[in-house]
Amino acid sequence: MKLFLDTETYCETPLKNGTHVYAEKAEVMVVTYAVDDSPVGTWDRTAGEPMPDDLDFAIDEADEYWWQNGGMFDRPVLSHAMPDLYARLPEHKWRDTMVQAYAHSLPGSLDLLCEIFHVPLDQAKQKDGKTLIQLFCKPRPAYSELRRATRETHPEEWARFLDYARSDITAMRAIHKKMPAWNYPNNKNELALWHLDQRINMRGMQMDIELAQAAVRATDKAKRELKERTIELTDGEVQSTTQRDKLLKYLLAEHGVDLPDLKKSTLERRINDPDLPDELRMLLAIRLEATMTSTSKYQTLLRGVSRDGRLRGLMQFNGANRTGRVAHRLYQPGNMPRPDVGLIARELGVEKLSDGDAERYTATGIDALKADCADLLFSNVMGLTANVVRGAIVAPPGKKLNVSDLSNIEGRKAAWLSGEEWKLQAFRDYDAGTGADLYKLAYARSFGVSVDDVTKDRRQLGKVQELALAYEGGVGAFVTFTMTYKMELADIRAAVFAALDLVDAEVVRESRNAWEWATKQKRTLGLEQDVYIACDILKRAWRRAHPKTSSYWPELKDAAIKAICSPGTTVRARRIIMRRDGNWLRVQMPSGRQLCYIAPRVSDDGQISYMGVNQYTRKWQRVKTYGGKIFENLCQASARDVLFANMPRVEAAGYEIVLSIHDELLTETPDTEDYSDRQLSELISTVPEWAEGLPLSAGGFEGYRYRKD
Repeated sequence: MKLFLDTETYCETPLKNGTHVYAEKAEVMVVTYAVDDSPVGTWDRTAGEPMPDDLDFAIDEADEYWWQNGGMFDRPVLSHAMPDLYARLPEHKWRDTMVQAYAHSLPGSLDLLCEIFHVPLDQAKQKDGKTLIQLFCKPRPAYSELRRATRETHPEEWARFLDYARSDITAMRAIHKKMPAWNYPNNKNELALWHLDQRINMRGMQMDIELAQAAVRATDKAKRELKERTIELTDGEVQSTTQRDKLLKYLLAEHGVDLPDLKKSTLERRINDPDLPDELRMLLAIRLEATMTSTSKYQTLLRGVSRDGRLRGLMQFNGANRTGRVAHRLYQPGNMPRPDVGLIARELGVEKLSDGDAERYTATGIDALKADCADLLFSNVMGLTANVVRGAIVAPPGKKLNVSDLSNIEGRKAAWLSGEEWKLQAFRDYDAGTGADLYKLAYARSFGVSVDDVTKDRRQLGKVQELALAYEGGVGAFVTFTMTYKMELADIRAAVFAALDLVDAEVVRESRNAWEWATKQKRTLGLEQDVYIACDILKRAWRRAHPKTSSYWPELKDAAIKAICSPGTTVRARRIIMRRDGNWLRVQMPSGRQLCYIAPRVSDDGQISYMGVNQYTRKWQRVKTYGGKIFENLCQASARDVLFANMPRVEAAGYEIVLSIHDELLTETPDTEDYSDRQLSELISTVPEWAEGLPLSAGGFEGYRYRKD
């Protein structure tokens, strides 16, 4: 028996502050429900009605409770607003149609799902329903004489509101039937992992409220001072450096500096120009400091934290499109900035950070912020608050944080999936302490030199090769990563051409031909000839050093085309199995979980496309893919499966998970020697049964405040 459930709630706390802080004061006005295909029932709690008998019976007898976004919304709401009912809903029976959609690479919006699966919706009723939600579920505007609309004040609207609430159950039930169930809920491992995810979300993590409040005060003060300095430096022409267009116009008119944009990378390059006038350097530095967005996380934290000082509801299970990784909500812990090493070194007055310098900077900075004197000790307060934002996550009294991160898991999965045996052995040797650094090794194999001869600069080139080229990336991808790691293209050109005699002549010839082709096609990316050729050489040299990986891209594309064009036929591509069933291309990974591509199509020129959420427009539309992109999806998804496979083991050992960020786990444990980051690392790097031969390694730290290790 399936029981479909939905609630309509009222709360004066804005939902955008976070579900859990909303739930603390929420009132459940209406519960709508249906058993299997039976008519939808309504429990109007505002009328003082007792629970209907059929709902009372179904709660105890149902095998499954189905909600739309119930895990992230209804569960915390019921735990606060209706604890007696919540106690009657055992966790193992909970299911979520939004998670079912995410698990099969579908969008979570019920309206959009209805559109995709052609579930009829009365658009007029839907529009009216949204208006009614605004009327009954939120407080009235401050200027309104009536603070809250109710069934007594608006009886006709209330009747329409109940009708709308029932329609949500009808739509949810229809969508549930039309969506696949391969990954969720039929995959029992995935279902159990979702239940664990729900416990983690309800657990939350402890936050340093005092630090957050101090950081907000400090940034507010710093912004006022930066605004005043901007006005002074520009004689009032620019009122704030956040005024992008005015600042660009002023720089050109007054200083003859024509900047293409005011991105961080652009500003940093110009600030480091020794010929730049001090006045202009100061103005650009102010712009760079004033636009640091990470400081807004403190405000989000303060709005969303629960009464007990914990921040909850941060992880959306399967929320990352296609791969099944966790997507982050509210505080967005997945995009916390890396500490700015250069800024920290300048603040400490050292040329290079030594062991403990970053920790000293962080500890001193947090103390200074809490004492409201950060501006007396640090020249860049905005930078300080950004650098210590991770430190807002702390251990509660009597506990400590144990944190561990899987080492280069995507690189390891890429080698394992493709069968790049030399690289798998290189990872094993490195883990054993007998092998070379993998970034050095990447450069060494590309140029045919000894690892011992790879300098620090050359290692950086190897790192960019590894990160940019594993998924069929070309010159454009390589250039993008060089910008990320603040590498100058002129230096790359010089490095490659200085070692040109070490490069296979055929590679050089192919790269020169590639330049000629790019010129004719007007696809040079605005690069100079020698820069383009140098980047292309690095690309081709890496591919030659990785024959199994390079050959896997076209193999995956060919397998996908064959599967799409031959429905019901199973196609194997090394460790991966593909098959088209109906309107779905199913790609089964070694874990048994499947990547899903809906409405796959092969064009006359061999281009693969499918329906999905465009990562840039966020719209549901046809998306193109290729062998390298499929490989990227597989590597990231399989890396996720490794971490998730070990999470139950971590919990069973007494490490309470409070957050996962990419390939890292944050846990709370008793503050005793029985728990350590070393043991946690061993737990998360346990090789699953389905991943035999995969070399895994992890490392981390323990402490009372989170940091970037």
